Amino acid sequence: MSGQTPANSHRVRVRDVDVVAPNFKKRLSGVTSTIVQLVPEQAKGLAISTLGPGLPDTLPKLRWWQMPGLLLKPANRRFRVWHARRNPEMLAGVVMRDVFRAPMKLVFTSASQREHTRWTRFLIRRMDRVVATSRKTAGYLQVPNRVVMHGIDTERFSPPSNTEAGVAAVGMAQGQRYVGCFGRVRRQKGTDLFVDTMIALLPERPGWSAIIAGQATQPHAAFETGLKEKVRQAGLEDRIHFVGTREDIPAWYRALSLFIAPQRWEGFGLTPLEAMATAVPVVATDVGAFSELLENSDAGTLVPVDDLLAMISAAARYMDDETLRDAAADAALAHARSHFPLEGEAQALNALYEDLWREASS
Repeated sequence: MSGQTPANSHRVRVRDVDVVAPNFKKRLSGVTSTIVQLVPEQAKGLAISTLGPGLPDTLPKLRWWQMPGLLLKPANRRFRVWHARRNPEMLAGVVMRDVFRAPMKLVFTSASQREHTRWTRFLIRRMDRVVATSRKTAGYLQVPNRVVMHGIDTERFSPPSNTEAGVAAVGMAQGQRYVGCFGRVRRQKGTDLFVDTMIALLPERPGWSAIIAGQATQPHAAFETGLKEKVRQAGLEDRIHFVGTREDIPAWYRALSLFIAPQRWEGFGLTPLEAMATAVPVVATDVGAFSELLENSDAGTLVPVDDLLAMISAAARYMDDETLRDAAADAALAHARSHFPLEGEAQALNALYEDLWREASS
């Protein structure tokens, strides 16, 4: 396609960019992770570029000084698409389009599953298209929307040749099977429920250990310290491992035989899907899109939110039954690959942009 920007380009001409994916949050988040994975796939079919901090240089990226160029029509389209995923990004698009008269259409993706504030509703009503990441999310929107669920990079998240090789690759002890809980360490994410589940189950299961991967930001540092002390008091500090933030997170999934997503609240939640794509069975609470990710599959078990006993019972079933675990692993891999490939999400979003351009032409 004329004007297409290669995903590994460091220099992008603003006139050649047809779609902008802004990212105004420097710290890593689920939204940032989505952009990092999705934009290279989208760039295979159209000229898309990111804008903002906290993104790798391997992505096509506009610089801040190039923003005035967005006020001009792109070389190959009648207007540019600005695809926002947060309030500040929506606001920036509204200002450029409505105040500075930039030739631009605005798209917003919502992952939230709670009532929007009046300010957010005000911004959403000014979007030209709205995307919901799940049916649950769509239920909280008061405007027409299109459901496009997140996909997963099934090459990046893929199974090891065998579990032992996966364990060895991250330097964990051989002869153990591992249960994982990955993501921010905080109460909202249910990290305490995971720790309590492991404290209940590991003493009677010497062949199992646990891995907690993720960061506790400063407001949640005391929460993490309390969890580590609880583990120490249970005498399990050598079997419940806090490994912190890991850049090579796909490798850590490959070390697992079971994944637990214990969240109390979630917008969408990619971790169960990442586990499934790595052929790891999942025990997940009924939040975010988890029920829709596991729907019509034998990839895992859904448990009620904040129900510790249900989580313990579900985890014990998989830990104690290798046949069940193997069958769920196979089902998880097949389900992720057939229903949630990243290219499917990219194609759906690119088609939405094309609809906007086609309507303008007609």
